[in-house]
Amino acid sequence: MKTIIKTIVISSFIAAALVFSSCQKDMNNSKNAQYASVINVSGDGTTAVIAANVQSAFVETAALTKTELVSLLKMKEAEKLAHDVYSVLYQKWGSQVFSNISAAESNHLNAIILLLTNYGAADTSIGEDGLFSDNEVQKLYNELVANATLSIEEAYKTGALIEEMDIKDLTISLSSTTNENVIMVFDNLLKGSRNHLRAFNRQLTTLGVAYTPAYISQTDYNLIVSSSMEKGKQYRMNGQGNGQSKGQKGQGNRGNESCSN
Repeated sequence: MKTIIKTIVISSFIAAALVFSSCQKDMNNSKNAQYASVINVSGDGTTAVIAANVQSAFVETAALTKTELVSLLKMKEAEKLAHDVYSVLYQKWGSQVFSNISAAESNHLNAIILLLTNYGAADTSIGEDGLFSDNEVQKLYNELVANATLSIEEAYKTGALIEEMDIKDLTISLSSTTNENVIMVFDNLLKGSRNHLRAFNRQLTTLGVAYTPAYISQTDYNLIVSSSMEKGKQYRMNGQGNGQSKGQKGQGNRGNESCSN
């Protein structure tokens, strides 16, 4: 009997030791894990996507749903619209904010393409600047450019309007998806749109112009422009990202395993 009890005790001790060893290994792996943001935010609020980090942060998920694919294709057109309009406005007015944000919008567009490519979607084409396959988007582009070239004030208002539209569309899209990769990209594009809205509001404020939002509420607008520029949270890099930082400070987009006593 004593032998049996002794054997049970030893087995329990070994099992506990193995669990502790496994937990210690998981903790060490977590400490050595690479974390990084998928966006880079400049002092003026220009928010660019870091493509290498987006790819490294991708996790395995189910295939895109039809709704998710439609949302991605819609955002692809929206990011191209923003890029193309801002490019024209920089050429027209020479304001650096349009040049900076236009380049950032190109990064945002690339992030959408990365998502589409990751899921094997066929429609990853971009097309020429100022040209859109969707007639409604083409009409909107023409109207925005025509109005924004009337004055620098209208140009900044147009920038704010575009960012408003993106904020509304991204918020709606985020509410209808559980796909971790889509959420990661859309959440960071949303941060970018809010930062760019802040940047355009700053320009309008300098001109003494009060902007009235059209796609989000005045309360939401005031809350956004009165708050600081947003930085990106840290995601666990599953590959070799760019500008990584070690440690457990960030929150990855995978579930975190933990050991308990």
